[in-house]
Amino acid sequence: MIKPKTKKLKNGLRVLMIPMPESTSVTVAIFVRAGSAYETQKNSGISHFLEHMCFKGTEKYPRPIDISIELEKIGAASNAFTSRDITGYYAKTAPQHFDRAFNVVSELYLHPHIDEKEMEKEKGVIIEEIHMYDDDPRSKVSEMLEVGLYGNQPAGWSVAGTPQHITQTTRDMFIQYRSARYLPQNTVVVIAGSFHESHVLQLVEKAFSSVQNTQKSPEAQKLKTREKGKQFSILERKLDQTHFAMGFYGVPLNSSKRLSVSLLAKILGGSMSSRLFQRVREELGAAYYVGSSNNMYATHGFIDVYAGTNHAKTGEAIQAIISEIRSMVRAGVTTEELRRAQDYSIGTFLLSLESSSDLGFYYGQQETVQGKIESPQEIIKQLKKVTTHDVHQAAKEFFRLSTMRFSMVGPYKEKDAEKFKKLIRR
Repeated sequence: MIKPKTKKLKNGLRVLMIPMPESTSVTVAIFVRAGSAYETQKNSGISHFLEHMCFKGTEKYPRPIDISIELEKIGAASNAFTSRDITGYYAKTAPQHFDRAFNVVSELYLHPHIDEKEMEKEKGVIIEEIHMYDDDPRSKVSEMLEVGLYGNQPAGWSVAGTPQHITQTTRDMFIQYRSARYLPQNTVVVIAGSFHESHVLQLVEKAFSSVQNTQKSPEAQKLKTREKGKQFSILERKLDQTHFAMGFYGVPLNSSKRLSVSLLAKILGGSMSSRLFQRVREELGAAYYVGSSNNMYATHGFIDVYAGTNHAKTGEAIQAIISEIRSMVRAGVTTEELRRAQDYSIGTFLLSLESSSDLGFYYGQQETVQGKIESPQEIIKQLKKVTTHDVHQAAKEFFRLSTMRFSMVGPYKEKDAEKFKKLIRR
């Protein structure tokens, strides 16, 4: 059994080491509690923009291409990401190249050049990224759903911000935000794979011990669910398929009900044997993709149910989905359904932890966001303890049609919302 080890430096930065002696790779990652959950209406999108800027040059690697060449020389797979809760920078390479990978990733975090000329160029890149997702109806309908669920607060804002936010971002805003978030107490350095512990600690101490814990870092603001307000949102686009999503308020990451809710979503639409896949795709032939998932963050969570349907069968698909949801609320789930969902969840969970990067992300994000670690064995044990009663209670508590939010992209107008409301009320 792999046993992660955490060491805290004097300045509060945590080092998380996940030894895999037989691994043919090592992953270096730095996770920071800096995401859209910590943004304001003025600087929305700045976490993601800052992540981009960290690759535009550093003290050791003055040009973006210098970073790329150094990583390519060691055959590293590298990237970065920004979510609602965290920003992450990482590189995965052969163990003999650990020092060089560590040097690059630590440079991205510690010494980025926030150059104004590069900023102006990157604004165009990010705005095109926003447009790319805006042009994708599956992404767009999901974005609309979160706006419907949470409105004008961080959980309802796009992680990337808006073109207007990006255009108005200044260098001073970057400096101010970075100084408030990129602090030792918000940061976890993760090393997973084949490495020598003493050498890791020596490198981390040398690179990070001088980083000062200079100020208190603001916590994410508390969210409010929108129990009232606009329930349906429709965006008219001429498409060959109708894309829609339904959203139900769920639970955050630290909830004791999180696994019951996850299994509820899995049974409804999380696999090829799920109710929605069998009913909407196999029986009705109304959709290529249909499903449901449980989305959990530090401050909130929601269940989304989604599909891309034949225009002529959209109404029939919506009715079928609502029928299955009502059935789960009324009668719960069977023992066989729960067993299949548990087995499938455990199997896919274990498969997701095969490599050094998989384990680095699994443990690292837990440590960064929740400040604690649960081993895969503990998660599996908890999954097996969930009962049909637990899942039925979750269905009754969270599948509330009165507060459900609905979003749709397709050849419809806002006035068509009434037609779909009637289908759901039947």
